[in-house]
Amino acid sequence: MSKAVKSFALGLAIIAAVLAPACRTKKKPEVVPTASESTAPPIPTMTTTTAPTATAAPNTDFVQTDTQPQVTSTTLPTDIEELNRLAQTRGYIQDAFFGFDESTLSPGAQAALTASADWLKRNGQYNLLVEGHCDERGTEQYNLALGDKRANTAKEYLMTLGVDGSRIRTVSYGEERPFDPGHDEAAWDKNRRAHLVLVGK
Repeated sequence: MSKAVKSFALGLAIIAAVLAPACRTKKKPEVVPTASESTAPPIPTMTTTTAPTATAAPNTDFVQTDTQPQVTSTTLPTDIEELNRLAQTRGYIQDAFFGFDESTLSPGAQAALTASADWLKRNGQYNLLVEGHCDERGTEQYNLALGDKRANTAKEYLMTLGVDGSRIRTVSYGEERPFDPGHDEAAWDKNRRAHLVLVGK
């Protein structure tokens, strides 16, 4: 082998020895952090839960549309006296009471006549007699006139509430027919009234 070829081979070997470490890649060791060294929070596992189904309580604030309202009707007696007892007992018609020597309607008397007018408008098959009554104080003539005023005041008020005036008659009894025969204020309070009586047509 010639000297030149040996020199050339030696040069190649030196170059290869110098360049070989640079071409090799060093694999870095993998470092696995321990639980105490880890700073990231653990990733939560996703679980799906089904919400419990709530059973709604029935709403009692509203009327159910699938039921029909129940209409109750009261059979009225055919006997007029029995009808008047029933109407007074159940409050279908109510008397209007007055103060001493007065023929103006108090709020209580107006409320009584309003209830009476409502019933009379729903039951057009009956007419009405309004009796004017007084307590025993005063002369007979004076009490007849006062009873007449009381009966007509009640009639006019019923008419303003929509009761046909042709259905209403008035009469004054003054002090002649007391509801309470006593001679004290409690009895007199009961006797100062416009008394409503149902009559047939």
